Amino acid sequence: MAFDPSTLKFDDKGLIPVVAQQHDTGEVLMVAWMNADAVAKTLETGRVTYWSRSRQSYWIKGETSGHVQKLVELRVDCDRDCLLALVEQEGPACHTNRRSCFYTAIRDGEEAEIMSPMV
Repeated sequence: MAFDPSTLKFDDKGLIPVVAQQHDTGEVLMVAWMNADAVAKTLETGRVTYWSRSRQSYWIKGETSGHVQKLVELRVDCDRDCLLALVEQEGPACHTNRRSCFYTAIRDGEEAEIMSPMV
């Protein structure tokens, strides 16, 4: 069966959340948003393309930073309202220069930075 991006359940702004995960380690790297065109561009090019809510424009991961996300596989959840992008991440995924955007843990009611910026 051919995949049709219009079968996904987008929110009222036409967006769907996407979890980016390193394909070989399972490491969760980041969460972002796609619209139907970003999904199609990602599948067409193999370069993960998001929709930037703040800039209101497409954002090809790594286009300016060089920290590219190459798509390995795109998965759809059971409700068709969230995507999982299994990627090959080159360098940090986070704009703070960390491998993952999830670098803060809550431990015993306190926030703890658990990941330093990459050098």
